[in-house]
Amino acid sequence: MTSGHGSAPPLDQDRIGKILRVELREVWKNERSGFTSWLERNVDVLNEVTGLSLINVAREQTVGDFNVDLTAEESATNRIAIIENQLERSDHDHLGKLLTYIAGVDRAKLAIWIVKEPRSEHINAITWLNESVQASAEFYLLKLEAIRIGDSPVAPLLTKIVGPDESTRQVAQSKKELSERSQLRQKYWTGLLARAKQLTSLHSARSVTSENWISGGSGISGLEFTYVIYPHGGRVELYIDRGSEVENTRVFAFLSGHRAEVEQVVGSQLNWEPLEGRRACRISLRLEDGGYEDPEAEWPASQSALVAAMISLEKGLRPYVDRVKQELQKQI
Repeated sequence: MTSGHGSAPPLDQDRIGKILRVELREVWKNERSGFTSWLERNVDVLNEVTGLSLINVAREQTVGDFNVDLTAEESATNRIAIIENQLERSDHDHLGKLLTYIAGVDRAKLAIWIVKEPRSEHINAITWLNESVQASAEFYLLKLEAIRIGDSPVAPLLTKIVGPDESTRQVAQSKKELSERSQLRQKYWTGLLARAKQLTSLHSARSVTSENWISGGSGISGLEFTYVIYPHGGRVELYIDRGSEVENTRVFAFLSGHRAEVEQVVGSQLNWEPLEGRRACRISLRLEDGGYEDPEAEWPASQSALVAAMISLEKGLRPYVDRVKQELQKQI
């Protein structure tokens, strides 16, 4: 026995209906005069599935030789939404139009693409756009179906396939930060290599990169004099990796045997690192002052310090690196 004020009556299992799907073209014969006109009057269905607050829906805004299906304004932010409808399987033509419209309409920051059947490559494309560094808009891909239950009126069923969320925003932010760091490193390397070429030919053939390291040959395959830069510091090193842990260890041991002589020439204590858990070894000198995220006015000083440290490191190690080269030549 059920008691309590306001209790819902039990469901009649025999009265649970079955969803029947109806072909979109049976509901809206014409995309423009049918579905687009209907959506203009019923924009609330978009708000429900996207979580937006679209108002002031308008039709037929011109962008070059094209006409946008619908535009709307988001009440909370005043951003303009571009709405592109397609009662067929998604295709490249409509994706191109969507991008054209979002670029050509003033204040357009929202792009909504409604399709009958979203293709996997277009799902990937919209996801990529939401995660893109360059994207200044948010993109939605919605699947449209028409359904009824028994003899009920036909109803639209919109499903969000892709849309912006916290994870895509985090990816986009990470890509933006990575791009900014890459640009800073490229600019920093440009100045450093220009200074280095005036004093040594060690890295004269190297090109600017977005990585945080640049290597120059020592005359022996697998032994490289390398610059490494950090946001607030840098390092110069001889990196040893000839493809064999046994050979790397043997070369490192020979050079380590002349540690006192090398450091006397360099004028500093070096880090002699077997790099536990890795095949490679290195001999390095870390500089704590200056880096690519420091003010650009401070870059020349840190660049000059790294170049001077590299020249000293090579000078200290060169006699012993050449002896390694001679021993390797004897083995050939």
